[in-house]
Amino acid sequence: MTKKVLYYLNQFFGQIGGEEMAHIPLEFREEAIGPAAALDKMLTDAKVIGTVICGDNYFNENKEEAEEALKKLYEEHSPDLVIAGPAFNAGRYGMACAGVAEVFEALDVPVVSGMYEENPGLDEAKGRAYVVQTSNSAADMRKTLPKIANLVNKLLAGEKVVPADDEYFVQGKRLTVLVEKTGSVRAIEMLLKRLKDEEYETEMPMPTFDTVEPAAAIKDMKKAVIALVTSGGIVPEGNPDRIQSASAQKWGKYNIAGKDSLEEGFCTIHGGYDPVYANESPDRVVPLDALKALEKEGVVGGVYDYFYTTTGTGTAVGNSIKFGAEIGQELKDAGVDGVILTST
Repeated sequence: MTKKVLYYLNQFFGQIGGEEMAHIPLEFREEAIGPAAALDKMLTDAKVIGTVICGDNYFNENKEEAEEALKKLYEEHSPDLVIAGPAFNAGRYGMACAGVAEVFEALDVPVVSGMYEENPGLDEAKGRAYVVQTSNSAADMRKTLPKIANLVNKLLAGEKVVPADDEYFVQGKRLTVLVEKTGSVRAIEMLLKRLKDEEYETEMPMPTFDTVEPAAAIKDMKKAVIALVTSGGIVPEGNPDRIQSASAQKWGKYNIAGKDSLEEGFCTIHGGYDPVYANESPDRVVPLDALKALEKEGVVGGVYDYFYTTTGTGTAVGNSIKFGAEIGQELKDAGVDGVILTST
């Protein structure tokens, strides 16, 4: 019997439009569109019965409505498996794919997706779905779809899948399995291999964390020029540089020379917290008023003429590192002595 596969895409891969169509609500089409059509040809004893398309902004800003629509589609079509993505390094798309996985996991339907390791949706999705490892660019779609198809075919056939062999991220689930050797024997064998400097593979891999050396302390604050940088999304009203409210792809730089506060002409576009109080007083996020007061008191030597801003919610680690390096280099070149970095 041919198995039924439901395919989820965002507005771009669903061939509706780009960022200008990110607001469209979830819709279902009884045809395989874009990547779904290509993958349908790779399936064994399975068929894509339709494509679900939803705008990235809509899914993330109207999650309950989107999830209810997905549940209705399940009731109407009873898919055996769902594919979401691949999202590569697109943060909002990745978070939407994670939302799809959350819905169908609760319905006991396996979900397969694909993401780059720094996609903010990965941590939300990998425990609920089989997330194939991808590059950070959709240019690798042709290489990624066969990996997804291979995994889908195995799952639908009831075959055993393994992260290392099938190229999906470890899910972090503890499963009961039967093995020949007890844990104590395996541990001793692993220790002996390590002592002999032989190759071994741990059964409990640990995460690797980046470390940053702290900068030297400012010697004389009364002569120091201090800059303001925030991931709280404070921008001039109208958001002239169109900085994303989540999964930021850029940062902004705005002139505050001659200003004692940000009370007028500024607001937040951050999508990860209640904006009411920040819009009421942007200085709550970017404390220009307090820093200017310290300048007048002689506590600091001066306030840098520009502040820098982006949004931190959902922003990929790679982008964050890139933003930090770019902003940091500008401030260093400008002779800034210190930075007050605020979040939300």
